[in-house]
Amino acid sequence: MASKRDYYEVLNVSREVTTVEIKKAYKKLALENHPDRNPGDEEAVKRFKEASEAFEVLGDEKKRAHYDRYGHADFGSGGSQFHDVSDIFSAFGDLFEGFGFKSSSQRGGNRPRQGESLRTSIQIDLLDAASGCEREINITRQETCETCHGSGAKPGTQPDDCDYCGGAGQVVQSQGFFRVQTTCPRCRGVGTVISDKCTDCHGQGRVARDTTLDVKVPAGIDNGMQLCLRGEGNPGANGGPRGDLYVVVGVDEHPLFRRQEQELSCHVPITYTQAVLGANIEIPTLEGRHDLKIPSGTQPGEVFRLKGLGMPNPHGGRRGDLHVVVQIDVPKKISEREEELLRDLAEIEHTEVSQHRSPNRNSFFDKLKEYFTHSD
Repeated sequence: MASKRDYYEVLNVSREVTTVEIKKAYKKLALENHPDRNPGDEEAVKRFKEASEAFEVLGDEKKRAHYDRYGHADFGSGGSQFHDVSDIFSAFGDLFEGFGFKSSSQRGGNRPRQGESLRTSIQIDLLDAASGCEREINITRQETCETCHGSGAKPGTQPDDCDYCGGAGQVVQSQGFFRVQTTCPRCRGVGTVISDKCTDCHGQGRVARDTTLDVKVPAGIDNGMQLCLRGEGNPGANGGPRGDLYVVVGVDEHPLFRRQEQELSCHVPITYTQAVLGANIEIPTLEGRHDLKIPSGTQPGEVFRLKGLGMPNPHGGRRGDLHVVVQIDVPKKISEREEELLRDLAEIEHTEVSQHRSPNRNSFFDKLKEYFTHSD
């Protein structure tokens, strides 16, 4: 992920440019490095793929906003989004028409095509998100039919060229002075038809199967982020590569910690005497117990910042901090001796107090006890 160039750098534009300017920048680079203009030049093909990958993200407003916030994390770490140039022609072929290059429709219906991408989700807790973890997922995806090896035709037979379009996958219709090219209605752009279908896949060339995969969740992942498993989607057509599998990660809320990106906060109750006189208290962190010094005269709502004790950065940056917010814990139930001392203090302060008191207490310490027991 760290070795991948910034998409704005790839297109040679600033982060403030409009979508129209991004399209112009991509078109310029794509035409300069187009395979038809640079036959046999592998470096030009690489630049063509890299520019197309950048445009695929920055040319879409939602993807661009996500990229501006999270970088490359949710868009894969290995190579181009496109497996070959035919995928690019399929996605953006209309941009090259009128420049003497072939569009995706002109390259024939039998070209290899990448398979469909799939999507699933997993749910983890905050501690797993902080340390990173592995999860096993079960999905149902298409697999190439073993009987016909993906052809869709009964073993011993082959698909026939479509007699309606002559195997081109496209038909040209004349309307007055205009000629309109459309997808063949019989073969639906494939260029072939199957007369004798495979009995196992019924001519589809693929069958649905349940598959188990292992997913590595990086430390610091946030709720709603997605992981991309390259080549784990459905198989492609005509020998094309598999699609991808996107795994959306959900992170459960924690009973003690609240998260804002890499920053964590925790509200910790202290007594009135601890706030006035100072104390050393034990607080929870992601790693377990931690001692915190409360200076005398601490005010309600005061925040203590513990550097580096927040969430890891999934993009490799600085780890976040833990913000401890202290609150004065007012018990609902006290002993007779405590009541006597408090009334004496009220007299010293010349403070008027009620003559009645009522039962029970908040549950923070119950949560803390349960957290430390789980942590230990």
